[in-house]
Amino acid sequence: KDLHSPAAVPEVPSSPKHEFPADWSIKTRLLFMSSQPFTWAEHLKAQEEAQGFAQHCRAIETNLPQSLQEPKLSTELRCAFQQSLVYWLHPSLPWLQLFPRIGADRKIVRKASPWSQDEDLQQVLMSDWSVSFTSLYNLLKAKLCPYFYVCTYQFTVLFRAAGLAGSDVITAVISPTTRGLREAMRNEGIEFSLPLVEESKMRKQKNSEVNLETEGATSLEAGNSVEDGEEPAPSDDDDESFSWLEEMGVQDKVKKPDAISIKLRKENHEVQMDHKPESLALVKGTNTFTLLNFLINCKSLVAVAGPQAGLPPTLLSPVAFRGGTMQTLKARSINAKARVHLAYEDIFSLEIVGPVMPHSLHALTMLLKAAQRGAFSGVFYTHEPTAVFNADLENTAPALNEKMVHKDLPTCGLHPKTLDQLSQRPTLRKSSIRFLEMKDYAYTWKS
Repeated sequence: KDLHSPAAVPEVPSSPKHEFPADWSIKTRLLFMSSQPFTWAEHLKAQEEAQGFAQHCRAIETNLPQSLQEPKLSTELRCAFQQSLVYWLHPSLPWLQLFPRIGADRKIVRKASPWSQDEDLQQVLMSDWSVSFTSLYNLLKAKLCPYFYVCTYQFTVLFRAAGLAGSDVITAVISPTTRGLREAMRNEGIEFSLPLVEESKMRKQKNSEVNLETEGATSLEAGNSVEDGEEPAPSDDDDESFSWLEEMGVQDKVKKPDAISIKLRKENHEVQMDHKPESLALVKGTNTFTLLNFLINCKSLVAVAGPQAGLPPTLLSPVAFRGGTMQTLKARSINAKARVHLAYEDIFSLEIVGPVMPHSLHALTMLLKAAQRGAFSGVFYTHEPTAVFNADLENTAPALNEKMVHKDLPTCGLHPKTLDQLSQRPTLRKSSIRFLEMKDYAYTWKS
């Protein structure tokens, strides 16, 4: 089953390109396939594993040739593979799976959680978490960390350094949000926008203008043109719009919408988008620091009941931070036979499991490009609540100067080619890459 692409994958792929777009969603699983074996990814020696960890911590850049004749014998490739699997996590509780957090209650239930009934222990955990969160933000501000995720049981926050995703300032995107959370943020003085709601309004307005123009043209042709000086129909919210009822003498029999009912209608519309991708909130610049303090003190950040009660949010980062624990994605190679026409052919696959962040996905594809001689495919499984992070939230801003991006972010721990990719404006909208294929060193993908 896993050797076939998921049913949700559309049939029309992109045109071949030398780079695929940045995907800011977190993947839970990758399954790469190739006609060439993945033996180079198996049974790393202790020295290679240690070297990979050291390369990660020192942000050593590995540049492989376009094609490797003997991948299994390439120590450089095997060390770089170990390097690409590293990520940092807080808190670290080995008996609990701390990602994903949204919808994870069933996986956490019946696991030991001594803090759930112990307020003192909860305070210690939250105090420790606050130190780690602040450490990550300081690294981000100093451009020593490119981005990081805060994963709560209800929503996820992606903090990105200035220079990434087409923005010249620090940004934080929160999804999904609720009216209560947005109201609490406003009360704290956090300025934020709802870009997808605004985009939807603009699209509706544009469509209605086009429809009005079409209707106007039709009515003119029919000889129903509006006389010069005639006033347009007043709005429903205006009291004057009910003056014609008075002329007919039925004004007392028709109930006008009062201020309260108008407010309720607006609030109902705002609540309707709660928990949906459209509720994504964007915070920019210095407001991200206010957001940091807000989240540290936010009571609803941690569940008060259920399996996740008292458990601080999960912090995921590509680089080391105070209180962070080094983790590695799980990798295993699988050999299988697939029926092609009347014969069986060998299919080699490499499975990667864990919270796969954007930099890891890109780093792995660079290694596969060299090791599999420019020919492989991959099926990606996305943590759906994070797919909306691929929306272009800076579509009105001017393009960034690439030289300035590279000047400001050289020590953030990313490979220059990965930094190139992540600095581009997102183009996947609210979807994510589900299938990626490389043929003759050119990519096509489906989202």
